[in-house]
Amino acid sequence: MIHAARKQAARGLGMAAAGLLLAACASAPMHYYTLVAPAGEAVASPSPSPSPSSPPFELLPVGVPAQVDQPQLVVREGGQGVALLGGERWIAPLGDEVRSALSADLARELRSADVSGLPGSDKPLLRIKLDLRRFDSAPGSYALVEAAWSVRLLHGTQPAMLACTSRVSETVGPGYPALVQGHQRAIGQLAVQIADVARALGSGRPAACPPG
Repeated sequence: MIHAARKQAARGLGMAAAGLLLAACASAPMHYYTLVAPAGEAVASPSPSPSPSSPPFELLPVGVPAQVDQPQLVVREGGQGVALLGGERWIAPLGDEVRSALSADLARELRSADVSGLPGSDKPLLRIKLDLRRFDSAPGSYALVEAAWSVRLLHGTQPAMLACTSRVSETVGPGYPALVQGHQRAIGQLAVQIADVARALGSGRPAACPPG
């Protein structure tokens, strides 16, 4: 009788613990983030006056480092550690998020359209390729992107191509929304650098990689 009572009590405790665990899981909210900045918060080009529109562009799929190619936000902890944040996630795969954000920023900077996926033509076209080498997230400290990218003018009177690298770091405040906003600003700055090269190639002028 005593043994049976102990077993019943243990079963009850186990069920109670399982119930608490399920309640904790159910109460933990899931947050989703996007790298596409709101239209009113887009990074503005430093150009003092609007520049003429450039040829349409084709933005190829963006490569991202395997270490951060996760549904969860991957953040730095200390000097060497990283953490996957189960409750903080991208709304789409990171490569798609970066591509969508960069496409919107480039369309604004170049005053032209992203025609990726549309039938080709013999009209001038800017083909842009970007591969991220680093996508570092340090909450309360910085959001950093390093990238290798290229711009190629197709079907122009003087087809041209330039390959460059960029490193952009943005200081961020505490919290994950601030961290994502920092990455939005970094991608916006990257778009400004790419657009400067694309604009020069599209108009037939000499182009140079950004300093640094």
